[in-house]
Amino acid sequence: MSSHFADRLTPELASQFARIALGHVAREYPNKLDHVLNGPDDARAPRDLHPIFFGSFDWHSCVHGYWLLATVLRLEPGIPEAGAIRALFDEAFTAEKVAAEVAYLAHPSARGFERPYGWGWLLKLQAELLAHDAPWAAAHQPLAATFAQRFRDFLPKAAYPIRTGVHSSTAFALALASDYAKTTGDTDLLALFEAKARAWYLDDRDAPAWEPSGDDFLSATLATAECLRRLLPADEFGPWLAIYLPRIAARQPRSLFVPATVTDRTDGKIVHLDGLNLSRAWCWCELAAVLPPSLERDTAMDAATLHLRASLPHVSGDYMGEHWLASFALLALTAG
Repeated sequence: MSSHFADRLTPELASQFARIALGHVAREYPNKLDHVLNGPDDARAPRDLHPIFFGSFDWHSCVHGYWLLATVLRLEPGIPEAGAIRALFDEAFTAEKVAAEVAYLAHPSARGFERPYGWGWLLKLQAELLAHDAPWAAAHQPLAATFAQRFRDFLPKAAYPIRTGVHSSTAFALALASDYAKTTGDTDLLALFEAKARAWYLDDRDAPAWEPSGDDFLSATLATAECLRRLLPADEFGPWLAIYLPRIAARQPRSLFVPATVTDRTDGKIVHLDGLNLSRAWCWCELAAVLPPSLERDTAMDAATLHLRASLPHVSGDYMGEHWLASFALLALTAG
């Protein structure tokens, strides 16, 4: 297998991903709400609760579906779907609709809404919107500011990390949200992220990588490494990685180098394992970019390619995977 990551985003893939996302970000049903009913008046339809992010089966998948569309529009502006993306964004990112999304968060029962996964993706979406010469980011900023504040309020109280391979992962959320802090020049927020990542993860040694579990879509082990790669100075991250994953050249821990087997892509939990393969590809490629030319770098790139090719052909097909997998494929294809 090649020692470099030959699989990159192409106009054809960008167009395919755009068609997938356009097919679900405004698809209201089926829908899995993260919503607390305090009384009969709270029983409302997804579009009424979330006038922007009502599609894609759940709120967070809709958010990163919009991130996917914004990213492919920037990287491949000539795709046939570009006009439809711009029209969708013009309709979605209005002051009125953003205000309604913000108002939802003001309810006391929404205090933990989408924490921390949706928080991280929302800020990553805003970082991407800021790269466009369009009014979308300005309209969306009040919602981004609300979630940035939620990080500021929550992280000082979070004594322990959440080391999972699913939505509760604190490492993955900080990794995504760091893009927003860097893009906006919010040095205080970035310093908070770095301090918390240090407190949570800096003493980690010789990661055992007890994964995957049956519904992981993230590698708890590699997400931690990617989080610190983004938040530590390069001259500090390299030595830390060498003691955190000291046997990369030997392909150990073995579980990190073997793509997960997906036995039923119509099962919403089992298909998470395609996401695990794609998110591992993303992490390995990002980590390889900071490794010196060596057997370790080649091994990391081989692992990235192997995991990507195991699941990239399956980003569409059944809606249980189709409403979210292409976002993770795009992370991998644009990594490094």
